[in-house]
Amino acid sequence: MIDLKTMSAVLGEFEDRGISRATMIDAIENAMATAYKREYGKRSQVVRAKLDLDTGTVAFEQVKTVVDSTTVRFPDEAEEEEREEHPHTRREDEELAEGELPRFDPEKHILLENARLIKRDVQLGDELIFPLEPQDDFGRIAAQTAKQVVIQKVREAEKLSMMEEFGEKKGEIVSGIVQRVERGAIYVDLGRTTGIIPYEEQIPGERYRPGERIRAYLYAVDEGFRGVYLRLSRAHPRFVVRLFEQEVPELANGAIEVRALAREPGSRTKIAVASADPHVDPVGALVGQRGVRVSIVMSALSGERIDVVDWFEDSGEFIREALSPAKPLEVVLSETEHRATVTVSEDEQSLAIGRGGQNVRLAAKLTGWNIDIVSAKGEEVAESDGDSVEVAGAPFDADEDPAVAAGAVPSESEELIESTFEEATALPTEEETTKLPASDETVADREEDRDPAHDDN
Repeated sequence: MIDLKTMSAVLGEFEDRGISRATMIDAIENAMATAYKREYGKRSQVVRAKLDLDTGTVAFEQVKTVVDSTTVRFPDEAEEEEREEHPHTRREDEELAEGELPRFDPEKHILLENARLIKRDVQLGDELIFPLEPQDDFGRIAAQTAKQVVIQKVREAEKLSMMEEFGEKKGEIVSGIVQRVERGAIYVDLGRTTGIIPYEEQIPGERYRPGERIRAYLYAVDEGFRGVYLRLSRAHPRFVVRLFEQEVPELANGAIEVRALAREPGSRTKIAVASADPHVDPVGALVGQRGVRVSIVMSALSGERIDVVDWFEDSGEFIREALSPAKPLEVVLSETEHRATVTVSEDEQSLAIGRGGQNVRLAAKLTGWNIDIVSAKGEEVAESDGDSVEVAGAPFDADEDPAVAAGAVPSESEELIESTFEEATALPTEEETTKLPASDETVADREEDRDPAHDDN
């Protein structure tokens, strides 16, 4: 007999953890059935337990399936003798070849003609229930087995509950407390479980200590052997979009749409927006009065610069806008090479190219066009394909770009025209999350070590 007060307290505790009473009762019944079978039953028996919550008693029953010669096979004498000589080779769930029928087992099968002697209207495949003698005294091994069954069922229920809860939050911003920084990865306490921000999904230069609150983008909910793994990111392009949605009601309700976005985390982002309502200025809505809205998003990204530009259907106008703050004199498109030649005045060249070629590189990512910058005299100044920039014969690629050297590795540009987001970063596996820098030293730490002024002091 089970103590009902203890049972009620345990069920209440697990309900607070998101596990229903029905799930817990099912786990207890399975555990009791497993213990009974181990202590008093036979190997191939199908035993079930029924818990009475009014009295605390447990009733045990044996289940047999109604079969005939079309659903099972009857072993010959040689096979039976072999099974008797080698009983340790028997398995409850035998692997059957394709098309092979299961072997008849009197402990879990009953022939149709015999079943109809017990229940007249029984059909093939039905189950017959046979009550078993009640037992309260279980051995130590059986009790330990029952405990393991309950623990396993609870873990499965918790995993399912978390998969449902966080599966609905996938693609949204979640907030938590930094638990620890281990081998470059940040572990975030989200309440019921822990999320992980891999090193490559962090904003370069940011430093977090245990106990600090952090917001991140939940981009993957992964079910692993040990539980549910929540993959978080602060470098994902959609993180910027979600931050704007929290500050800009027009974006959240669909009056404004984000059509394209290019980001170099920790350094700079270009975002192209369009309005579904002709009375709403998309750029003005995102920037806000005196720039308050965009400033809030920039603060959430540790000061990352954000350029908000208008999206145009015409590629030439879009490229012109994407190179902002530079003001091109002319844009000539070559459809065959998918290349745009942009003419700028001499005093606009540095603005068009940007520091380390960043402005033209982000513009190329944002528009999807290869961009060549030429002077008003017709001399080629720079060219970019979105991945690298070559300025006046001097290449600025990912290894030499100052922004990249500081840790701002460019992420993939995202086309949001059809409201479909392709993952900007590959989903790291459990093994990959351990292959991170051997310490929690950040880019900011390394930059400080290289600072000459700091060395002089």
